[in-house]
Amino acid sequence: MGDAVHPDVWAISAEQSFADVLTAGLLERFGKDELGLARCTLLVPNNRASRAITEAFVRHADRGLLLPRMVAIGDLELGEALGNVFSPIGSKLDIPPAIEPMRRLFILANIIQTESTDSPELPEALRLAQEMARILDQLMIDEKGARDLLELDVEPELADHWQQSLALFRRVTARWNEHLVRLGLIEAAERRNRLLRHAADQWRVLPPEYPIIAAGITSFAPAIARLLHTVSRMPNGHVVIPGLDLELDADIWEAIGPVGKARKAEDAERPAYSHPQYHLKQLLDAMAITRDDVRPWPEKTPPKVDRERAALVRNIFLPARLSDRWRGLPIEQRRMRGIQIIEAAHQEEEAQAIALAVRDALETPKRRIAIVTPDRGLAARIVAHLRRWDIEADDSAGEALAVTPAGSFLRACATCMSENFAPVALLAMLKHPLAAPGEGRNAWLDNVRKLDLILRGPRPAPGLHGIKTAIKTARGGPDNALIEWFDGVCALFATVETRIKSASLRDCLDALAKIAGNLSNNAVWSGVAGRSATALFSDLGDLPELQVAPDDTLAPPAFRIEPARLSAILNRLMRDIAVRPPFGKHPRIAIYGLLEARLQSADLVIAAGLNEGVWPGIPSPDPWLAPMVRRELELPSAEIRIGLAAQDLAGTMGARDLILSRAARDLSSPTIASRFLLRLKAVAGLENRKDRDRGTNWLALARRLDQRLPAIRIQQPAPRPHIEQRKVDVAVTDLDRLRADPFAFYARKILQLSTIDAVDAEPSAAWRGIAVHDILEKWKKLDSLAPDALADRAEAFLVAANVHPLIITLWRPRLMAALEWVNDQTQIFDVQGRKMFDAEAWGQIELYGVKIKGKADRIDRLVDGTLAIVDYKTGAPPSGSQVEAGYALQLGLLGLMAERGGFKDIAGTASQFEYWSLAKRAKEQDFGYIATPIKEGRKTSGVPREEMVARCEAFLVDALHNWILGDEPFTAKLHPEYAIYTDYDQLMRLDEWYGRQVLAS
Repeated sequence: MGDAVHPDVWAISAEQSFADVLTAGLLERFGKDELGLARCTLLVPNNRASRAITEAFVRHADRGLLLPRMVAIGDLELGEALGNVFSPIGSKLDIPPAIEPMRRLFILANIIQTESTDSPELPEALRLAQEMARILDQLMIDEKGARDLLELDVEPELADHWQQSLALFRRVTARWNEHLVRLGLIEAAERRNRLLRHAADQWRVLPPEYPIIAAGITSFAPAIARLLHTVSRMPNGHVVIPGLDLELDADIWEAIGPVGKARKAEDAERPAYSHPQYHLKQLLDAMAITRDDVRPWPEKTPPKVDRERAALVRNIFLPARLSDRWRGLPIEQRRMRGIQIIEAAHQEEEAQAIALAVRDALETPKRRIAIVTPDRGLAARIVAHLRRWDIEADDSAGEALAVTPAGSFLRACATCMSENFAPVALLAMLKHPLAAPGEGRNAWLDNVRKLDLILRGPRPAPGLHGIKTAIKTARGGPDNALIEWFDGVCALFATVETRIKSASLRDCLDALAKIAGNLSNNAVWSGVAGRSATALFSDLGDLPELQVAPDDTLAPPAFRIEPARLSAILNRLMRDIAVRPPFGKHPRIAIYGLLEARLQSADLVIAAGLNEGVWPGIPSPDPWLAPMVRRELELPSAEIRIGLAAQDLAGTMGARDLILSRAARDLSSPTIASRFLLRLKAVAGLENRKDRDRGTNWLALARRLDQRLPAIRIQQPAPRPHIEQRKVDVAVTDLDRLRADPFAFYARKILQLSTIDAVDAEPSAAWRGIAVHDILEKWKKLDSLAPDALADRAEAFLVAANVHPLIITLWRPRLMAALEWVNDQTQIFDVQGRKMFDAEAWGQIELYGVKIKGKADRIDRLVDGTLAIVDYKTGAPPSGSQVEAGYALQLGLLGLMAERGGFKDIAGTASQFEYWSLAKRAKEQDFGYIATPIKEGRKTSGVPREEMVARCEAFLVDALHNWILGDEPFTAKLHPEYAIYTDYDQLMRLDEWYGRQVLAS
């Protein structure tokens, strides 16, 4: 397999299954001896590659075997986790340890906070620290240090904000390097570079006697390239490169462009960075070899390579200046045999079609399916659709810790702490499936539902004390059992409220861990996700009790945060932690990202999400370094990433059965097909239309699978309850609803369905009205309308009200101004001889056997002995035309009730009807005014004073005979222009029929 003089470098083409072909060759070379493989060491790019090769050994081995040692040295170009363990054999190394990733992240964030002029809060500082850490890693991977950054002279050509970013980056980098020196630590990437450099130097002098095979590594980072160079020239060293096309024409290889030093020459042409072979050509140059030095990897039973497919893939990715060759391609180099294309209308349809293709492929025994996509949202949709058939696909990316049950529970607890036990956050935490698991779960949920009802409406006072007060002052009286239960809940949070007030990150985390553990009986820490959460909290708990001070010294206290930011910090950290269940997934289905799919193989490969911006992806913007700075530092460009994405697609196209899919629209807008897919169509041409259109079968099945039944037209609801069900009392405030929207009256009074406020709702008009009525009632009955007592009465109400201070602060000025107007108006009327007779007076009369009930906000006795009926409004009062049409009858019906003796100790004729609005009149600044529905003076609408009671009575009698005593249907929105309430619109399915009545008829 080579000698020590000629570099021992091999290639496995993209059309072949790398892991299978590699293991077949290794078994042929080393598998004859039972310990042959065990003596080998495989250098692989990452742990996923190690797993893929292990699975390939299992597939190809006829009997049990001892696997070779596999060392993952990291695929750095695509952002693999840095600092993978690599222990060269030899003398003791004098290399400092690497700093822990979590400690590094928080110290960087702290330095950014101290060096930035705007001092970002910790969540934002952590985001910037993560981006900075990635850039520092890239610089170290390319063996560029602080000197390279300082020697750049590009500031005059940069915009102001980029100059500021670069200056801040330099300051933070300098502080960070000084801090590492003081700690005696180095970066993980730098440590690995030193380990690789040491291994290369040692093996160059004293090569190991056992075989070293570097397989699947495509990174051309200097440290890795030097190691591969050394391995390729060792007596027992072998390098196997994936995806290198040895059959590519010399003209095409040359057209890819210059690399290395040749690329930097002034007269060099621009390389084809986006070609899938460019980075491999760069790797060969870094290893100081040419393509002629590379040989095809030998194998025991080589699979039959599809020459047509190889030629098609090769032609798809021709460099742009050679694309004119497409016109002269023979038909055998255009064929798409075995390739289907699915072009769905939207992502949901694409996922459904893919799921159907997978479901069909599983019918063939032992057939393995791989779905390759960089679109995580599309992958989640495919997983969800496969669950229709109880198929759990193995998604190599797992799921973010933040969305697992354990992660979501910790987030709910953190949010609850951050918001100081606000109602929505508190209920979300208490209702979570991990809260109070076990036999007592049902009783727990019963109490949580009771608490939910109590917390509807405006937010109570902050903290657990405000919640307790809300329970004790709930309408209907305190529930002792609920109070006892909530006391037990508060006991679980013992001492937590005090620790939350601390700004120490460690104290906040300890409080969060205590809340989550107590509430879940420690179930939050169990399972795969629980163990990941435990590891995260352990890493955070190990952060040093130090803070980087502005004077470059280490000073206490620990990392300081605003407790309100705890939830945001936890979200940022948890979303980058992947949780992968070790078992329970389907053994023949795998979903890979582009990195995971590189060395994998399957019988059916589905490359999904082939849209621009997805495949190839759009690189995330760099908040630190301008594009010009990145070019000067020779950091990986976006074009090279396009070439890597092209190489990934070329690897998937080696499958005998291949499906390429895209959606014409994403969640927000139309999409553009991937440049790779467009190239395929251009190369294939019209001759292969049948092959291209075969994928539409899956689309047709997907559309039929979820085809909706014919829509059923919903008619305007008009229920006709039995005569016995109609016998209900009628409140004076219900008559307007009965006449305008009979269905709403039916739902409220006959079905007895009442609406409830949302949790933590904004103060509604009804809530404000109840508060005002309560204040004015006590002012009359307890303070005897004393002029100086109303403001004190209002203040007493506000102090006693268990609502959030912000609500009180915002409403107090408006309330006090309005009540001052009521006080002044009352005193003026008193001087004029108009006396307030009663407030909040309940009355009742009976008409045709139906009880009519109502409450008068205020009844005044006028100078002539007649009565004035007053209704307080916190908003705009009804207009005179509404009263005239019979859809605002409350004042007239209260007058009728007063004249019929419906109020205790009140008798007389109602002659005045007034709305006292506590709001501002249009175009006026002062609060409070009086409006009347009586038609007088220049008013063109309203009811004559002498007809008010009689006309309201007529409307009442008509309504009683039609709906209460008669058989009239309770039609929904009978008069929609007056049906102002929307409480029952969903129950009546308003959106399904309103506006379609004419069409339906």
